[in-house]
Amino acid sequence: MNTTTLRKSLSTASITTAIALMAGFGLTHQALAEDSDNDNAQVKRGFEIAPVPLNLAGKNRELVGLGSYLVNGVEGCNDCHSAGPQSTYAPGGNPYFKGNPPTVINQATYLGGGRNFGSLLPGTPEIVSRNLTPDRTGRPAGGLTFAQFVHILRTGEDRDHLHPNCSATVTSNCFPAFQPFNGDLMQIMPWPVYQNMRDRDLRAIYEYLSAVPCIEGPPSGALHNDCT
Repeated sequence: MNTTTLRKSLSTASITTAIALMAGFGLTHQALAEDSDNDNAQVKRGFEIAPVPLNLAGKNRELVGLGSYLVNGVEGCNDCHSAGPQSTYAPGGNPYFKGNPPTVINQATYLGGGRNFGSLLPGTPEIVSRNLTPDRTGRPAGGLTFAQFVHILRTGEDRDHLHPNCSATVTSNCFPAFQPFNGDLMQIMPWPVYQNMRDRDLRAIYEYLSAVPCIEGPPSGALHNDCT
């Protein structure tokens, strides 16, 4: 191969490489733009479907909207984290009733927890959904920091220990060694699904839960919140 031919080959290769890089950059830029548009649409929809007034003071509005979209439009968190089917919807707002009434969420129980799923096995503790609303600190689920919130959803750890494993010191209202369920982990709660979510999605859910009204719940116990 002579010098002229070599130069032409190198020039052609350089042009081809440049075109490939530009095409790749264009596709990446397009994908980022589509992701941004998608997030913007989800934020807008999140505010449209939020069933309670939101406290946006000091919060990232975009994350609150995205969090509402995930909590109310994708995950259906209130289905489990309210007191139960009887009180999930406001009077006249149960979409499962005859006449196709419009859906109206009961704001007095929204995300306040308390749904009793019963026992996984006879003689083991009952599984009750937790209060996800913020307490007087403004942090959700009884005052969880964001790091604690992420840890729970990534690992499933049950910080409240409401249904512990039986041990030498815990002999009642616990999971005995012969059964398979791990009392150190939240049961029924689909954390194995949520652990795969993006950090941004978990941050958005946290931000949204920080913006919803506090539900005080029972006078004491894990479901109680000090709202003031």
